[in-house]
Amino acid sequence: MLVAITTDSAIPPYEQIRTQVREAVQAGTLAPGAKLPSVRRLAQDLGLAVNTVARAYRELEADGVVETRGRNGTVVSPHGDVTTQAAQQAASAYVAAVRRLGIPDDEARALIDAALGT
Repeated sequence: MLVAITTDSAIPPYEQIRTQVREAVQAGTLAPGAKLPSVRRLAQDLGLAVNTVARAYRELEADGVVETRGRNGTVVSPHGDVTTQAAQQAASAYVAAVRRLGIPDDEARALIDAALGT
């Protein structure tokens, strides 16, 4: 099954779906172009209201994680995980900035570790 809902969780079911699908995309378990179950099918499988699953899919689409293709269903965005792409772009911008500043790689890494608190 694509997702599992914890009924006694404080996290709403639509958010559990959204989070689990996003994590599956980030992990590569759901590849770009992979088709997700229909809203009705997933709602039935999980014992949820159709509107709950529809909300999760709408939010995933707003986040750029999935695309809805009308009668052809909902698929993982062919662009992959936009969160990872944004992080890669930020990392590239950081590298370009530290190179312009003449900061050695080991110092640049130390700055990242300090910013991450590690």
